[in-house]
Amino acid sequence: MPETPEVDTDRLREAIDSEIEHEGGTLLRTIALTTAVLAALAAVAALKAGADANEALILKTEAARLQNQASDQWAYYQAKGLKAAIAEAAKNSWTALDKPAPAELSKQQERYADDQRSSKALAEGFEKQRDEKSAEADRLMHHHESFAHSVALLQVSIALGAVAALTRRKAVWFGSAALGLAGAGVLAYAFLA
Repeated sequence: MPETPEVDTDRLREAIDSEIEHEGGTLLRTIALTTAVLAALAAVAALKAGADANEALILKTEAARLQNQASDQWAYYQAKGLKAAIAEAAKNSWTALDKPAPAELSKQQERYADDQRSSKALAEGFEKQRDEKSAEADRLMHHHESFAHSVALLQVSIALGAVAALTRRKAVWFGSAALGLAGAGVLAYAFLA
């Protein structure tokens, strides 16, 4: 039986590995490195987007609580106004009968007016705080949107980086890098704004 020619597969494998290393290894390492950097930036952007959204929700909840307190004070203000009007009507009844009104009615009327003034001041204070909290929440939601846009751009660039690694196409990697730079730019803008 004739012997089959012996092929040195170890040398062949080394030659193939060397060719792969020469043609695609540097590109793959570069893609891997840029993708890792983009993933880190995306993680930071996602954390900041989530934190801003959570804080905005807390502020909106606080604004709603302050609105409830203001509404309570306005209801109290109206109730004291009604009581003052009733005291005024009672005073007018005494005056219509040409009799002096009891001093208690004047005291009640004055007390109700004082209660109204303090209730109005409290209600307006709650409304001012509510508006400040709501404005801060709106500002945070705007920041959240910028961070979310950054995350989206970075995620698409990471996906393109994976496609570039699979296909070993530099053009796809350039697209990935361009989107990654755009996402990093939006992230920097969101931090600076």
